[in-house]
Amino acid sequence: MRKLELYSTILVAALSLALPTTFAQRTKSKATPAAKLTAARGVDAISAAQLRSYLSFIASDEMEGRDTPSRGLDTTAKFIAMNLGRWGFKPAGDDGTFFQKMVLRRDILDGAHSTAEINGQKFNYGEDFLPNAVGATLTGPLVYVGHGWVVKSKNINAYQGIDVTDKIVVVFGEGMPQGVTRADLTGKMGEDWANPALYAQQHGARGVIAIPDYGMLLRWDQTRQRQASPAPRPQVEKFMTQAGPALPLIWLSPRMATALLQGEKYSAAALMAYGSGVGPMSVSPATGPSATVTLPFELNATKKVTFTIAARSEKPMTQNVVAVWEGSDPVLKSEYVALGAHYDHVGICAPNAGDPICNGADDDGSGTTALLSMAEAVSHAPQKPKRSVLFVWHCGEEKGLWGSRYFTDYPTIPLDRIVAQLNIDMIGRSKKDGDTNPRNANLSGPNQIYVIGSTMMSTDLGKLSETVNKSYLNLQYDLRYDDPADPNRFFFRSDHYRYALKGIPIIFFFDGVHEDYHRPGDEPQKIDYEKMEKVVRTIYMTLWEVANLPVRPKVDKPLPAQFQQRGGE
Repeated sequence: MRKLELYSTILVAALSLALPTTFAQRTKSKATPAAKLTAARGVDAISAAQLRSYLSFIASDEMEGRDTPSRGLDTTAKFIAMNLGRWGFKPAGDDGTFFQKMVLRRDILDGAHSTAEINGQKFNYGEDFLPNAVGATLTGPLVYVGHGWVVKSKNINAYQGIDVTDKIVVVFGEGMPQGVTRADLTGKMGEDWANPALYAQQHGARGVIAIPDYGMLLRWDQTRQRQASPAPRPQVEKFMTQAGPALPLIWLSPRMATALLQGEKYSAAALMAYGSGVGPMSVSPATGPSATVTLPFELNATKKVTFTIAARSEKPMTQNVVAVWEGSDPVLKSEYVALGAHYDHVGICAPNAGDPICNGADDDGSGTTALLSMAEAVSHAPQKPKRSVLFVWHCGEEKGLWGSRYFTDYPTIPLDRIVAQLNIDMIGRSKKDGDTNPRNANLSGPNQIYVIGSTMMSTDLGKLSETVNKSYLNLQYDLRYDDPADPNRFFFRSDHYRYALKGIPIIFFFDGVHEDYHRPGDEPQKIDYEKMEKVVRTIYMTLWEVANLPVRPKVDKPLPAQFQQRGGE
């Protein structure tokens, strides 16, 4: 182990000495070592003109904002795959293609045919109850479990002494218990913490009914209108079923909650008063007031409750685009340096505006184009990197890191063979001199880029990244967001996060939020292509150095605890 550490130290020191004399001479003569090295690696194929050409197509109005799923996203995927095929890449998707297919599911509720009864009294959808779109007939014994959460870090378990198997779980509200925040959701979801729906899935309950809290009542009409949409937002089918079959989840109105709890140990009015902080019915365990819960109780066994939820499902498809450029070393080519960017955006974001399309030129047409540019460069380079290079264009990042979660949960190549992942998400904009727009306050400058996560897991990778940059184009690497306590939570908000959770060291390149973030103004003509060329070339040279290391970058630090929480779920 010490030999490896010593070797890594010597390697980084050698790079820091060798690279400045190599790269700094690139402008003196074509005969210099720098020129020979960059020519062998094909770096000069990456140019502002090339990047402009690709991005003008990818972020054009014809791609309709590349929503997931959408025709524009599929067209972009085919454009990427067409070029990869022309350049000789090995497909690494499904069935010998460049596409890793993802089945989505859109559950559509039929409120007109959804009904409910309590002891023969009928209730109406929309007015009295709002179910999720899980087609089912729900009936059976009921048990009230208070907030219904398990949070081990706070010693909270709403199910002490309670078996929910084959029962309908009744909870109050839908939020976290008092005193619990997202920061307390540490460890593994489903083991160290669980919300009522997940716990019910895992423990064989039939469904979950919620007594309304104030927040639910405020959102009642909005939720009903969303359910009436002819095309509700889809989800990734495999994510929906990872914890087990989906269960009915039903909000009750105060009127229906009153009927449900009539004659029970506590009335709906009393529970709602307690939930609002004015009721006395609670116990305070030794863990303190933050763990206060309402005592659970079984509802009367003679009470007959029946819900019939009518729903249907549609299953649109989408895809990641995955390709491999095989390395030259007979041993090291079985390992991979991964390059990633999300090629989706948010689609038609302003349907009633003069310009309704969010083109996503910077977010993340710039990253999509950067990967395409680097793929073209490596495929035309006279030399090959020693390790193989894995290119993944992720879909659904804007929906919650769908594509990277799917690829790392269902990889098409062994994840333990990925030595590092370099993620590119927004690298094309720069702040101009004299710009006083407060929405551009944290936009990086023409020779600046934010670098996040480079040293969080691997000292070797962080040192290599800095050395390559300083020895080559010497961009200003700004590390202000390279912090587990970053209030913007940028580390959670792009695809590298999913790789880091799997123990793969990452570097995230990012230009900062600006005035056109998720707005129609994020268009190709606003990109600083000269800056983009410099950033992409620097990432490309970093890729080569990682690919040619004799030993993979050592992961010598655990991912900070803050990043192992719920984060990007």
